[in-house]
Amino acid sequence: MSKKKYQTDFLFANNDFIIGAGSVMNIGGNYYEFNYSDSPKEADRKAIGCDWGVVGQDILEVTNSLDAELKK
Repeated sequence: MSKKKYQTDFLFANNDFIIGAGSVMNIGGNYYEFNYSDSPKEADRKAIGCDWGVVGQDILEVTNSLDAELKK
């Protein structure tokens, strides 16, 4: 079974240290590339779906750890 990992930072820019350091000095202009959607409704749909996916992952993780603990 393929396990999809959700994340809650869907609408934020994902950058590394070099991009952050370069942006302080503003070398080369705008470094930040955000995750765009075609409409606000689509962005909300994707973000809410990811948020609920994270909740589901957390519940699954807790139930799996509880099962493992109860088997001891």
